[in-house]
Amino acid sequence: MTMNSLPKESMPREKLISHGAHALTNAELLAIFLRTGTQGMNVITLADHLIKDFGSLRNLFSASQQEFCARKGLGEAKYVQLQAVLEMTQRYLSETLKRGEALTSPEQTKLYLSSVLRDRQREAFYILFLDNQHRVIRDEVLFEGTIDAASVYPREVVKRSLELNAAALILAHNHPSGVAEPSQADRRITRRLSDALELVDIRILDHFVVGDGDVVSFAERGWI
Repeated sequence: MTMNSLPKESMPREKLISHGAHALTNAELLAIFLRTGTQGMNVITLADHLIKDFGSLRNLFSASQQEFCARKGLGEAKYVQLQAVLEMTQRYLSETLKRGEALTSPEQTKLYLSSVLRDRQREAFYILFLDNQHRVIRDEVLFEGTIDAASVYPREVVKRSLELNAAALILAHNHPSGVAEPSQADRRITRRLSDALELVDIRILDHFVVGDGDVVSFAERGWI
């Protein structure tokens, strides 16, 4: 059953136009993406079934190609479209962050870092390199480790910062366990990096720890 065959009052496209995307349920948003249902199941019912089957919208988005395509109503074309949408979203967040000062939009920074790091299976140490007006010069994963640790080398951080002529850094790493609470090891490496960078007049402005559903800021905790 297609979107156009639904009763007008339950058509998510019309609801989005009338009330905005925020007014739609997860199933309605997914239905717009899917466009068509299957035999005996309209598109909204299919969308709701898929979300329940995967456990959440996020699980559906992060499913492997094999897992995604195995569900009735999905397939390779939908998988490719979804991956393109997710990549465009991440690039949008990145461009938004790079257009202005990273510290003037901490929630935007958290959202972007979460999109980059949250679903990684290994711990990754990510750095935003900033100029003297706190605009993003470059952002990259500098170290990547095992499922529960990443080796971080202050000398390499200093070297890369000088190569990019950075004046300040924002650090971030993920906890694959899903728990965002910083460890004592996280605090120790932040102090070591801060001491090393201070020798070349580069400041650490914040360190974010990305968990499953939360992002913790060292600056907000008063640790930087």
